[in-house]
Amino acid sequence: MKFSYKILLCSIITMAAAFGIGGYFFVNDVFRASLEREIGQALDDSSILKFAFETAALNIPSKYDVLQNSVIEEIGSNLENRGQGAGRLLRLSDEDRKVLYASEGFVEDTVLLADIEEQTQAYQIIHPDRRYYIQTGIQVNALDRVLYLETMRDVTEVYAERTRGFAVYRGLTLLILVCSSVVMYLFSQWLTKPIRLLTQAAKRMTAGDYGCRADQISTDEMGQLTMDFNHMAQVVEENIRKLEEEVRAREDFIAAFSHELKTPLTAVIGYADLLRSRKLDDEKHFLSANYIYTEGKRLETMSLRLLDIIVTKRYQHEPQMVDAAVLFDYLEDLYRERDGVSVQIRYASGRILAEENLLKSVLLNLTDNAVKASEPGSEVIVLGEKRKDGYYFSVKDHGVGIPPEECRKITEAFYMVDKSRSRSHNGAGLGLALCVEILKLHGSTLEIESTPGEGSCFGFLIPWELQSFMEAGER
Repeated sequence: MKFSYKILLCSIITMAAAFGIGGYFFVNDVFRASLEREIGQALDDSSILKFAFETAALNIPSKYDVLQNSVIEEIGSNLENRGQGAGRLLRLSDEDRKVLYASEGFVEDTVLLADIEEQTQAYQIIHPDRRYYIQTGIQVNALDRVLYLETMRDVTEVYAERTRGFAVYRGLTLLILVCSSVVMYLFSQWLTKPIRLLTQAAKRMTAGDYGCRADQISTDEMGQLTMDFNHMAQVVEENIRKLEEEVRAREDFIAAFSHELKTPLTAVIGYADLLRSRKLDDEKHFLSANYIYTEGKRLETMSLRLLDIIVTKRYQHEPQMVDAAVLFDYLEDLYRERDGVSVQIRYASGRILAEENLLKSVLLNLTDNAVKASEPGSEVIVLGEKRKDGYYFSVKDHGVGIPPEECRKITEAFYMVDKSRSRSHNGAGLGLALCVEILKLHGSTLEIESTPGEGSCFGFLIPWELQSFMEAGER
């Protein structure tokens, strides 16, 4: 059953129960008030009849010392005739509770008669022949005689009004329930609309439309639920996009790795086959062996770089305080006698929290790339400066530069902007990928600024705080 129908059904049941219980108590309360009013009037009539009877008995001629039964019947008949049209019946009984006079239609029930006591009024409700009566009883003292006066007051209409009240209330309740059902149906559809929108959005996401979002049509709890769902959908979409990018990157990595293996292996196999299949002169023999050696070194360099990347991702490194001068002196020793390209190193003294060998690898890769990208006679500038949030390293060259669309891709494994130039320097496109992984361990990222024809600048910031390094290692 739909949630909207559940709301509708629960509302109808609740309203029906509320109207039913409320109607029962309301109609019965009105009925009790009417019945109590009738009882009061019946008791008042009984008192009035008693007074009238005693007055009539006093007006009897004095020749009677004792009130005769015949006189009692006469007085009773007169009292009945005076009360015609009032729906009232009466009965008179003597000291022995023997009936002396009774109106036509008075019930023969004597239960109330036996309960009448001096100075008290008794009453009961009787139900003979599908009609309702209030029967009252009172003691009468007249001329030394003790009599018992009973009356019957017809209250059938009071009970009939209760029956009509229940019928009218049932009809009114049914009409209200029908009208309210229509209104509650519209309300339930309105209240459950956010749920339907969320269901539709969830189905579309299940079908693969991860960009789908549910429309927020309220600001209440359902609106908050919609906001949370959309936030969750955004997170799911971002995670799926990241997974797809990782899968695509792995496929590209495998394709690039296969391609990079194919080229040197083809040369190695070709020249090796040439050496074993025929006898060559010394010059050709040297050239063939040199090709095999050169391509073998390329494969060795590539495998070592891949191993470095894997180890960097998995190995837990311990940070230590490192003097920046140690890093820059290491570079200066390597590039002191470099022909063609001048490497200028300028830095500010300072101590940083880092893994020394890994940072040396980063600076070496960046400097080596800058030298390879520069023309003979140009210079590469390596800078180190203190900043508020850390120590900043940068390597700037005045070489060929990198197109803007390539800057985002050059940190991917095996990606090379100029493949022929990179291979001529035994490059495999793994240096920057290794740098990125090392910088992640240090809580840093590689910043790239480049202009084609003017040069490039690669920089990164090593934070001062130990926490940044440790959080990066945990990631």
